[in-house]
Amino acid sequence: MRNNKQHSSHSHHNHGDMDHSKHDHNEMEHSQMDHGKMDHGKMNHSAMDHSEMDHGGHMMHMGDMSKKLKVAIILMIPLLLISPIAGFTILKFPGSEILQLILGTIIFFYSGTPFFSGAKGELKSRKPAMMMLITMGITVAYTYSVYATIMSLNGHMGMNFWFELATLIVIMLIGHLIEMKAIMGAGDALKDLASLVPKKAHLKSGKDVELSELKVGDLLLVKENERIPADGLILSEAFVDESMITGESRAVNKKTNDLVYGGSLNQNQPFEMKVTTLGKDSFLNQVAELVKKAQAQKSNLENMADRVAGYLFYAALIVGIFSLIFWTISSNFSFALLLAVSVFVIACPHALGLAVPLVVSRLTSISAKNGLLIQNRTSLEKINTIKYALMDKTGTLTDGNFIVRNVINFTDETDILQIMAALEGSSTHPIAQSIVSAAKPLENLKVEAVENIPGVGIKGQVNQNFYQIVNYKYLRENQLSYDEQKIAQYLDLGLTVSFLINEQQDVLGFIALGDSPKADAKAFINGLLAQGITPVMLTGDNKETAQKIASALNIPEFRAELKPEDKAEIVKEYQKKAGVIFIGDGVNDSPALATATIGFAIGAGTSVAISTADVVLVNSNPSDVLDMINISKRMLRKMKQNLWFGAGYNIIAIPVAAGILYPFTGIYIDPLIAAVLMSISTVIVAINAMGLRYDKK
Repeated sequence: MRNNKQHSSHSHHNHGDMDHSKHDHNEMEHSQMDHGKMDHGKMNHSAMDHSEMDHGGHMMHMGDMSKKLKVAIILMIPLLLISPIAGFTILKFPGSEILQLILGTIIFFYSGTPFFSGAKGELKSRKPAMMMLITMGITVAYTYSVYATIMSLNGHMGMNFWFELATLIVIMLIGHLIEMKAIMGAGDALKDLASLVPKKAHLKSGKDVELSELKVGDLLLVKENERIPADGLILSEAFVDESMITGESRAVNKKTNDLVYGGSLNQNQPFEMKVTTLGKDSFLNQVAELVKKAQAQKSNLENMADRVAGYLFYAALIVGIFSLIFWTISSNFSFALLLAVSVFVIACPHALGLAVPLVVSRLTSISAKNGLLIQNRTSLEKINTIKYALMDKTGTLTDGNFIVRNVINFTDETDILQIMAALEGSSTHPIAQSIVSAAKPLENLKVEAVENIPGVGIKGQVNQNFYQIVNYKYLRENQLSYDEQKIAQYLDLGLTVSFLINEQQDVLGFIALGDSPKADAKAFINGLLAQGITPVMLTGDNKETAQKIASALNIPEFRAELKPEDKAEIVKEYQKKAGVIFIGDGVNDSPALATATIGFAIGAGTSVAISTADVVLVNSNPSDVLDMINISKRMLRKMKQNLWFGAGYNIIAIPVAAGILYPFTGIYIDPLIAAVLMSISTVIVAINAMGLRYDKK
């Protein structure tokens, strides 16, 4: 600023609230996906060159821009010496005007190329913004400087802007390089993920092979302190550090047939494993895809920033032209042009372009470290509207580890445990597996025509006799005869009860199974309540069991005996009141996850890629939802602050640059000061975005 009057220029059936489909989906996915071979080291990263940045549809290479900046700086130094600045020239000699013209022209046409290309892209997309503003400013400054030089060579007094033009281009290039490096930081997660996977794997046979040579079913040896080369099943026991994938700082005790993920670090015990997933289906690749997808989305706030940038272009254009006309009439053309160029420069929305992307970069990094994979970050902008948290019971609030507590036979003719285990033998559902485990050793029974009944149970033939496994709701709805008093004592304990009936609809007996709440489930519920969010438990289990769980966990509202399709409708019902979070753990929760304002999926693995959730809780820990809520609220505050830092200052800056204060105070802004002020707003936005932090308590 100058004070100078001398202007110079995303429910089971009988068993509870989960469907068998919930736990069979991994197998289904594997049969549908192409387990192609892929070099993990090139994972997705090759498709995205982080040394480039898109502006106005034009890709600019960082290396080229660095060269242009160096040339501009080198040529700017002599310009500093021979150009008039505030009416004073350090070196003046015959032909200095010609040298200024030559140096300024080289800087303009060579170092200004990124801005011309960006402006062309903005014009093609019919969305004038930052590049158009910069191009207008430097073009006007260049044109006038050429004119002023010619006039000077012909003996007329004229003030050129060669030094201001050079410094303006230098500052703008530096700003763009800072912006490109900042946005490149958002892609560092992909580089980190790719680097986690070793280049070679040890086959059990003793041969080392490239990852691209691995096949599903290969047996590998993972030595101590080595990273796991692919996803698979561990064939022994070990402690594995999964912190770089899940954010869990403690080593995980992996036992036989547990899943291990490529990129995890084996600790002090070598183990063998069987490869189950390769290529695009691998966990790390899916994480990388999620990161790319999240970063590529444009949110409402980003769209707002784009609109504001467009408004700034038109505002600067109108004010700049008005300023040019006004000051030409009231003062002189040289001073009028100086102020018009200042308006174009100070309105450049560099900071606005960085306002949201920098916060997103920080959000992606912080969330990943806390075991949160964001698939749809735009939904997180609605975090302040959330008043209800609807959640599945089994696998979300409870650990899903069902144990057969009691087997009650109403007849001595039938071993109901053996028959129920035979019907459930092909299912991977935790309740089904509990029944099968309790029935071991299994009798050799002939099982046929097994069919799942959504929201009710399962039916089939065992030794040519028809049976059904049904829930308590089915007994009541069909008015079947049963000993209500005997059943009640198990329901009062909060146990899940499954009944076996025959073709004549006689109740042959029941099995009572127990599932315990997760260790931190109550703390999670209390955390939601503390934030003014009402938790609502949704379950396919009977009302009695649901009531027990709800009371134990301090959940004020619950809905029981639901079918899978009921959950999405209940989400819609609550959404009429306010924003809704839904937390679920399986394929049959997908409609509710997709319907909710923000959907949280419990668990990770290959289901992640087809999940309809907005956020995946890698550690299967519902308390991580609280972390995401807190992070999202901080993110939203930072984004809004940055939008004000990036654009709000123009409310004052543009009129001042147009000379509104000059008649009263003699204060005006020349292009160099305008460029510095614009750059300061960019630095403020960057510092504010980097201030987004979150540490688990």
